[in-house]
Amino acid sequence: MEALLYSFLAGISTSLGVIILILFGKPSEKVLSALLGFAGGIMLAISVFELMPEAVEFGSITAAVIGFVLGALMMYLLDKVVPHSHLSEPDDLVVENAENFKKQTSPMLRMGYLILFGIALHNLPEGLAIGAGLESSPEVGLFIAIAIALHNIPEGLAMAGPLKAGGLGSGKIFLFTLIAGLMTPVGAAIGLIFFSISPVFVGGSLAFAAGAMIYIVNDELIPQANAMHSHLANTGIIVGLLLGFVFL
Repeated sequence: MEALLYSFLAGISTSLGVIILILFGKPSEKVLSALLGFAGGIMLAISVFELMPEAVEFGSITAAVIGFVLGALMMYLLDKVVPHSHLSEPDDLVVENAENFKKQTSPMLRMGYLILFGIALHNLPEGLAIGAGLESSPEVGLFIAIAIALHNIPEGLAMAGPLKAGGLGSGKIFLFTLIAGLMTPVGAAIGLIFFSISPVFVGGSLAFAAGAMIYIVNDELIPQANAMHSHLANTGIIVGLLLGFVFL
């Protein structure tokens, strides 16, 4: 139940980004940079200091290496196939694989749906990561959930902006982002089913979560954070790494 609760709270933080945008407007680049850097630092610390050693302990070096590679490979394939966005420039939202999605009347609305669809699918392995972390310890699961929640707030902002510009009402935007966020507990539930198979599979799943998270950090969080404010991004990463090292 903890896995489902933590993943639910992490998932709905996507909608928190929508609420922030509607009530206060887009946060400053400095705030977003520090937030993304901090989330990336925590995810790196969890992956390197906790998940990979636990993966070897539960299973073996072989299972850990295979799980890690599969986790990173799955995120790479999602990047190649699924429409998704990167806030790689402060005011320039880049959507990759847009041709893989049905065209809408409004270009901005189409962009919003693209981002929504991509983030929903990306949330599945994030839920699996939370479940895998809880298999290691409650503290690790909680830290992963917090890091993913911090990561999801800017994702909610990325979804809400184009949808709002395309004329979609605030209620529908909130509902759509909530549905995308709820894919996180779905991923956690899938993980719980597989974790019961064997200790070796648990080890592989822990490494899978580590590979997926490190790919996300390197492909999304660090580039986005550095594009907005490199010094605050580095500060956030260092603080996140140290907190993960001290408290895990």
